[in-house]
Amino acid sequence: MVTDLNKPKFSDENIKSLYDARFLRLYDLQYKEGAHYFDVSRRDSGSLVARKSDKEFKTMLPDAVTIAVIVKIADDEPKLLLNYEYRYPVGQYLLSPIAGLIDPTDHSKDDPLIEAAKREIFEESGLKVTDSDSIEVINPCAFSSPGMTDESNAFLCAHISIDDASEFSQDGAEGSELFNGYELVGRKDAAEIFRSGRDKYGNFFSIATWVVLAYFLLEESLWLLK
Repeated sequence: MVTDLNKPKFSDENIKSLYDARFLRLYDLQYKEGAHYFDVSRRDSGSLVARKSDKEFKTMLPDAVTIAVIVKIADDEPKLLLNYEYRYPVGQYLLSPIAGLIDPTDHSKDDPLIEAAKREIFEESGLKVTDSDSIEVINPCAFSSPGMTDESNAFLCAHISIDDASEFSQDGAEGSELFNGYELVGRKDAAEIFRSGRDKYGNFFSIATWVVLAYFLLEESLWLLK
């Protein structure tokens, strides 16, 4: 059992907002007199993860969803769908899983993570998750880099069957989103990308892509353990 001994308590008095924009905020968390820790967050001050109780922490919704979309076309082997999405901080199109922020309206839904994932899949690939497909949560909340930010993602997996690749579309891009094609990756190619840490062009990619590749490669073994 994790002890609360010396665990800082945060309130309005020891949280200072340093920068506030629509999608990104920076806070100074004064964890003791004269000592400061900086937190990059998507959340307003009242909903920062740092100030949640233990109960609230265990039941919180993440900021976003990341989905391993596994596509089956006719008699071909199942393949992992990945996009080439432009990532502004690194100035490159990176091999990326389908992902997106959870909307405020999702919070009132019966299953916010599933609803958000279905929407992002449609927006970024043109594919609709139907009753004959499957979608499930494989990790409800994982923190991106908790030494710097409280940003978190839920990881999901969707199995979608389609007739042919003409059903794919990246026309649903919104706001700053930029896409430059997609990859359908079989297990052999996925293993090589996972092992090397580079896409077919020799470029690096995000940790989220690495996690999704790992799940795709391990999925059959994970099912045997259930």
